[in-house]
Amino acid sequence: MRYFPGAGRRRLLAAVATTAAVGALTLQGAVPGLVLTSAGRDDDLKDKQKHVQHQIKQAAAEAQESSHRVAAATKAFHTAQAELADARVALSGARAHLSSVRVKLKAARQEDALMQAELDAAQVRLAQAEADVLAGQAALDAQQELVKDTVVGLYQQGSPQLLAFSGYLNSQSVGELIRRMEYADTVVEDEASTFADLHQAELLLTLRKYDVQEAKEQVAERRARSAEHLRETEALKKQAEESKVAAESARQNVESQLIRRRHARADAVRARKHDLAVLAKLKKQEQRIKEQILAAAAADNGPGYVGNNDGFLLWPVSGSVTSPFGYRTHPIYGYYGLHDGTDFGAGCGSALRAAGTGTVISAYYSSVYGNRLYVNVGKVNGHNVTVVYNHASNYRVSVGERVTRGETLGYVGSTGWSTGCHLHFTVLQDGDAVDPMTYL
Repeated sequence: MRYFPGAGRRRLLAAVATTAAVGALTLQGAVPGLVLTSAGRDDDLKDKQKHVQHQIKQAAAEAQESSHRVAAATKAFHTAQAELADARVALSGARAHLSSVRVKLKAARQEDALMQAELDAAQVRLAQAEADVLAGQAALDAQQELVKDTVVGLYQQGSPQLLAFSGYLNSQSVGELIRRMEYADTVVEDEASTFADLHQAELLLTLRKYDVQEAKEQVAERRARSAEHLRETEALKKQAEESKVAAESARQNVESQLIRRRHARADAVRARKHDLAVLAKLKKQEQRIKEQILAAAAADNGPGYVGNNDGFLLWPVSGSVTSPFGYRTHPIYGYYGLHDGTDFGAGCGSALRAAGTGTVISAYYSSVYGNRLYVNVGKVNGHNVTVVYNHASNYRVSVGERVTRGETLGYVGSTGWSTGCHLHFTVLQDGDAVDPMTYL
């Protein structure tokens, strides 16, 4: 689990935050074992001053930490950004769907025009076929009248063939016989033609009735297709209207998300500006503390501890490391910066132990680090070492008090810019943050 603020900021804040009580302390007396070193330490202090100035510039430019307010505002901005992207995708999809429906509707209207033309043609054909049936029926009726007259004549006068035969017998000469025979043939042919015409008229009328039936079926089919197509066209019209409404709604949503994103961005900028102002104030405090530490180190002429750094400091709390010292990407601002301490995961109220014997040189509340406590543990291999406890719920010791290694100093909390109960433990070597694990 990663907790904030990061080490780079804490380092600066730690160097900045001494209280008025620290200024009143005589560090030579309050921090036993601190002695002045040789003049060569001046060059070392100048180097450290440059390093501190570089850190301050970096902190001022990057804002290494972030409060809950910044985290919330930044999260809101990223959420608004993501929702804006989704809204734009939705708008693009709605417009594409509207365009597709409009294309289909245009094609449907064109098809509707073609189907209407086919229906009109089918109706014209039906009308013509029905007219032809009427004409054929009239012709058939006329032919039937003619046949009826012929039949009546046959009934009254007898068969033309028998009459002709009788005429043959009564002929007085060959010429007369020939004339009678020719007349008889003509009468028979006329009768045959009359009946043939009647049969042809009946056949033609039957064909025209078939045409009428086929034309009716074609008209019915065209009408059914037109009705179905009309339903499809109406559905497409409805889709087009719905798509238009959806596209407009999506457009309005994009505008709304744009406004929301602008507001969220403005909130994030204001929150970060506020954090920068807080951090700038804390850096001044930390710088004053660092100056006190360096002054104490310069005044300490004693040898202090000489030996292996490893194990010099006691593990400050019962808990495991959740975020080590080192550079990492800031989860809010995204820059690559230094986490200047080691985070230990521990339950709220867990005891905070003195990592070494020394003197409390500063204790105060920071809106960033919550309850902070500085304990100077003296000189180690020529370097002044100060340990800093952050985010405590409270402390049992006060400025100027002498503490012994393993003594309970206070209790784990989640004060300041913290996402949960933990200890952010910083080790300052000559006022600069170093990896605590090199001393633990």
